[in-house]
Amino acid sequence: MDVQLILALLAGIAVIIAVVLLTRLDAFVALILASLTTGLIAGQDPVGLVGSITNGFGSTMGSIGIVIGLGVMIGKFLEVSGAADALAHAFLRAFGSGREAWAMGAVGNLVSIPVFCDSGYVIMNPLARSIARVKRGGYVTLALALGCGMTLTHHLVPPTPGPLAATGILGADLGLVIVTGAIFTLLLLPVVVLYAKWIGPKLEDKILPEVREAVYGVLGHEPKRRDGRIVTYDPDEYFGGAPQGSQPHSVGAFRGSLPLIVPLILILANTVASAIDKAQQGNPALGQPGQPDYVASAWAKPFIFLGNPVVALLIGLVIAVYFIMPRWAPKKKFASWFSESASSAGLILLITGAGGSFGQVLRDSGVGDEVASAIAGTALPAFLVPFLIATLVRIAQGSGTVAIITAASVTAPIMGQTGLAPLVAVIACTAGSMVFSYFNDSYFWVVTRFTGLEGTDALRGWSGITTAAWAGSIPLLLILSLIV
Repeated sequence: MDVQLILALLAGIAVIIAVVLLTRLDAFVALILASLTTGLIAGQDPVGLVGSITNGFGSTMGSIGIVIGLGVMIGKFLEVSGAADALAHAFLRAFGSGREAWAMGAVGNLVSIPVFCDSGYVIMNPLARSIARVKRGGYVTLALALGCGMTLTHHLVPPTPGPLAATGILGADLGLVIVTGAIFTLLLLPVVVLYAKWIGPKLEDKILPEVREAVYGVLGHEPKRRDGRIVTYDPDEYFGGAPQGSQPHSVGAFRGSLPLIVPLILILANTVASAIDKAQQGNPALGQPGQPDYVASAWAKPFIFLGNPVVALLIGLVIAVYFIMPRWAPKKKFASWFSESASSAGLILLITGAGGSFGQVLRDSGVGDEVASAIAGTALPAFLVPFLIATLVRIAQGSGTVAIITAASVTAPIMGQTGLAPLVAVIACTAGSMVFSYFNDSYFWVVTRFTGLEGTDALRGWSGITTAAWAGSIPLLLILSLIV
């Protein structure tokens, strides 16, 4: 193992931890400093290092930046229209009191199958906030259960890119991978929810003040009540009341859900159409590393276009503005709400992009490849080889998808020597990639910033819950390796 690369990785992590915990500088600055430190110690050319940082930032923003901005705007209009409150009460009635964390974890499971974690979390987080407002507590528990529920299916169930790529690289049966991944997800959901319910109350008083106020309102004030129930939406607060002769504004759960449901349906249609089209073309892994480029058929293009997260969320925003807001709301109010949304999204965007920069530097420095090669040469039980490769690559560079693909690529040539079944190898790659989401993972910053946790509290909450899911998958993998 190249000691210089390992020292570079450790130095970068140390810089992030030191800057975030011990200085006045923000995580955005910490990630850029860590990227520079890691690249220089690893021996990257300084000019090329700056290129890695900017390329990583740009590629991350290109994939998630617009989505975060649109998602935050939709969330704002769900709040001011009263739709979020209506959805929260409908959600609570459907699942029953005391089961909110289970409900959020299950919703995260379903949403993240067709939707990337980042996009899905931004779309669904307003619902977690609204339920916490109604319950007057428990936001951290709900936010963590939602986020890690999404992590499970994103890492384990095709057609998300990581498991789909591993299925093609390792030659596994796609149907078996989907079924097995779904079973693992259902078995790991209790681990996620129980951890969230255990750690959430410990971190509830650690929420950043601005996030606490956004979730619960101004502290010290009695909650508003309407028709005997606690509410957070007050039309007078947002609109100054209805003009004379106009009906007071109210929105039901179904109409209020349209800005969420329509984008999700469109994105799901994109996923299904792409999968069917690729299967009809004879290669479900088209467009993945080592495979030919995917060129959509004519019938699939409208679904793929409308289901692109950017287009789908833009449609959701238009629905939010024109279908759930009162027609008599003044135009100046809309301008102020867009401005507030842009302001709250700004730092999230910067930190998310900087996380992408750090991950890109780690990839360009060769740390991931070095770690994978070293672990592949050890005498471990067969199923642990891809599992630990994915684990170490994930820790080294942050991207679960890259960790899965790297582990699958390293495992493929040695499968004949180990006697490892393709199905077990794929699930091992995907499960190993869930470990300890932290500073170099853009999703870490999305979840922790929306949740209002930072420093060691963010590590205890989000890094802890993802590691709990990772650890819970080990006995399941052992059982699977004995069966298959």
